[in-house]
Amino acid sequence: MDTGDIATTPEPPYYAVIFTSILGPDHDGYGEAADRMVELVRQTPGYLGHESAREQVGITVAYFTDEAAIRTWRENDEHAAVRARGRAQWYDAFELRVAKVERAYGFRRTPESTMD
Repeated sequence: MDTGDIATTPEPPYYAVIFTSILGPDHDGYGEAADRMVELVRQTPGYLGHESAREQVGITVAYFTDEAAIRTWRENDEHAAVRARGRAQWYDAFELRVAKVERAYGFRRTPESTMD
């Protein structure tokens, strides 16, 4: 993972939707559906970016400008169909959390930051 895989977000406040999941044994088609959801969420007005890691526990954090943008994403018909398939086939468990980001800061190494 390079630093380009970390979402660049504006100054807070904004919102984070945190989706944590555990895949079951039948995850046929999951990778393709996950890739499609990334394409689709990027088209949602108010979407700011996302980060994702998939190992024993999958964690995806998507950032949105406001709760209206989150509702738009939730109400997308294709997204709803994939959520239903996830419950029926792919997931043994998941949690979804929505949080308002009040403060954020970070660091990105650049060639200039490594020079003495």
